[in-house]
Amino acid sequence: MSRVEQIKAEDWPDEMKELLHPERMTDLEQGLMRYWAHRPDLVQGLAAFSGGLKMNRTLSEKLVELVRLRIAFFNQCRSCMAIRYTDAVNDGLTEDLVCSLERPEESPDLTDAEKVAIKFGELMAADHLSIDDSIYAELRAHYSQEEIVELGMTAAFFVGFGRLAATYHMVEELPHAFQGTDAVSPWHNDAIVVR
Repeated sequence: MSRVEQIKAEDWPDEMKELLHPERMTDLEQGLMRYWAHRPDLVQGLAAFSGGLKMNRTLSEKLVELVRLRIAFFNQCRSCMAIRYTDAVNDGLTEDLVCSLERPEESPDLTDAEKVAIKFGELMAADHLSIDDSIYAELRAHYSQEEIVELGMTAAFFVGFGRLAATYHMVEELPHAFQGTDAVSPWHNDAIVVR
């Protein structure tokens, strides 16, 4: 059970409903907004930022999903680990690739560019002060300055809000494997594909 009370979409303020159109979403897709509805005055800015990251993305959907799932493992955000986004699946994300995230540096299925982006995301989640000149040199070998900034902003969003979501323990709609309190992973477990 969640540690913060959810507010059902039908009880959201009208301005929040108009902004997010919850009638087009499943409960799982409404995600954190069901909790943030306690502060609808803050939702517009958060929605603008997350929407901006999504709508103006230049990195591939598959890459962003791989980074998100690796960060989710370190955050132990159950809802983050259980979800696969349709855009990423349509861009080539497979469960075999998700399984490669267990040891991404050893995976023959990941490109060098994907490996360094995943490494960056992992370090953002687990040891951000170890991100030094050598990591940025590895990133520059595969990504433009603009893409590196986008990757950083995206990873920071995933780290911060994934950790917050993990503390809420939002597990009600998730597959059974994600509902407990023991450490879990996004690989070798059931997943739900959402929009």
